[in-house]
Amino acid sequence: MRIILHLLFFLLLTYWHFSCQNQQAQENDDQRSKHKVTVMGENNYIPSYLELHREGTLEQRGKVLWERMRVCDLCPRDCDSRRLEGQRGDCNASSQLMIASYGPHFGEEPELTGSKGSGTIFFTHCNLKCVFCINADISQKGHGRKYSVDNLAQIMLELQENGQHNINLVTPSHYIAHIILAIDKAAAQGLRIPIVYNTCGWEKPEVLRYLDGIVDVYLTDFKYGCSQQAGKYSPGAWDYVEMARKAHLEMHRQVGSVQVNQETGRMERGLMIRHLVMPNNVACTEEVMNWIGENLPKDTYVNIMSQYMPVFRASLYSEINRRITREEYRKAVDAAKQAGLTNIKTQP
Repeated sequence: MRIILHLLFFLLLTYWHFSCQNQQAQENDDQRSKHKVTVMGENNYIPSYLELHREGTLEQRGKVLWERMRVCDLCPRDCDSRRLEGQRGDCNASSQLMIASYGPHFGEEPELTGSKGSGTIFFTHCNLKCVFCINADISQKGHGRKYSVDNLAQIMLELQENGQHNINLVTPSHYIAHIILAIDKAAAQGLRIPIVYNTCGWEKPEVLRYLDGIVDVYLTDFKYGCSQQAGKYSPGAWDYVEMARKAHLEMHRQVGSVQVNQETGRMERGLMIRHLVMPNNVACTEEVMNWIGENLPKDTYVNIMSQYMPVFRASLYSEINRRITREEYRKAVDAAKQAGLTNIKTQP
């Protein structure tokens, strides 16, 4: 009888122990779910770079690209500058990260800015060197401050904490190694919002492949449709058209056509193309639109921009030393329609 009582007591104790464990596990699951909703935001967005962070892939890619600055070949200029030794590349950047400004920005496409702005980081320097650059103080005159990779990671987290909807990396090509390493560090500390790669479009496809699974939205310029004009107004970029075409195909391969969250109206993933209409059609707009229509889906997001201004060194070129006319803009929009594009964004 005593043996039976001991056995019953043991069975009751075991049942109680496992019941407590199950209850604790359920409470832990509830806490994790609550934390996930809080961190991921209102639509539970989960960026793909988190998995790459957990695998250690972000750090590995960042280190590989960092080593390529030793004899730099990160952009189409292939200048072979020894940036890790302090030498400046054709983009005018060494390995020292420089940032002009950061914060909420409402001047981007509305699908990116939402109600709280795009978390924009303006990097100093640029490899394209456009003679009409509206941000020449930053891109070519070098205005900005020195930051570390750790600083950049904290900036990303600060923008997220302030409620910005994404991390918008403006003119990032020459600092791609710094950016990937910073995303890795920020992901370890809770970064969870989409990454926007805001580029001039003159990129090397093999370098862009290091961003596969990291970038959620490519916001890219397609500046020129003719090589002669590209080399003239972006000095030395004679292969702009060839490289931009390859780059746009690679960017689309990674993120596809635009995906807008139906509840928030914000862009979560996809390729967004900008084209700046220029005076006297020096950007060869028709060629740009025809190529997009023939090589990318017809519903590719294309923003046809009208805000060209003859700034910086534009006065040295009489053919671009003025604003565009309404007729020039109308012809650009017509070219996009004739190319069969169906997701065209226009401006007044």
